[in-house]
Amino acid sequence: MVTASDLREGLIVPPGAGRTIATGAQEVTFKVTGAHSTAASTFEVKVPPGFDVGAHVHARSEELFYVLEGELDVLAFEPKVRTPDSWREWESFSGERVVRAGAGTLILVPPGCPHAFTNATSDPVRMLFQAAPPPDHERYFEELLDILNSGGPVDHEAIARLRERYDIQQLTPLRYGE
Repeated sequence: MVTASDLREGLIVPPGAGRTIATGAQEVTFKVTGAHSTAASTFEVKVPPGFDVGAHVHARSEELFYVLEGELDVLAFEPKVRTPDSWREWESFSGERVVRAGAGTLILVPPGCPHAFTNATSDPVRMLFQAAPPPDHERYFEELLDILNSGGPVDHEAIARLRERYDIQQLTPLRYGE
C-alpha cells in the first residue's frame, strides 16, 4: 500500500477508464485504489435491476455512495428491530425509514452503521462508491469475482468466509436477478 510520502503526483482518470470487474450481480470499475490513495478506494458501480446488496455492517470501514444515474432504495441507520429476511421495512429509533435516492443523493455510512441498497426499478443505476481504508474493498471485489467465476453453483460458504475476512457482517441476504 502507498504511503502519503510516496504520493508526488495526482491522478486523472478519464471517463470509461479503470479496471472493471463484471459479475452477474453488478459491474465495478476501480477508479482510485490503495496504490494511489491513503484515504479511500473509489469505484464506479453499475447496479442492475433487482440487485439487493442486503443489509450489512462494517466494524472498521466507512463508506460513501453517490447516485450518478437512476434510483436506489437505501438505508443507513440502526433499526429498532433487525429482521433477518428483509431490511425494506426497517425503521430507526428516530422514525427514519428506507429512502428512494435519485441522482445527486449522497449516503455516508460510518463504521458500525447498518446499511443497504437495492435497485427496485427496471433500469440500471450508476453510482460512485468510496470505501475507507483502502485496499480492503478492492481485494474483496477481486476475491468475490474469483468465487463467482469458479464455475458451478455459487459457494455461499466461501462468500460468507470472504465477508468475514473483509469486515462485512451480512444482516439480510444479498439477492440479484429477481
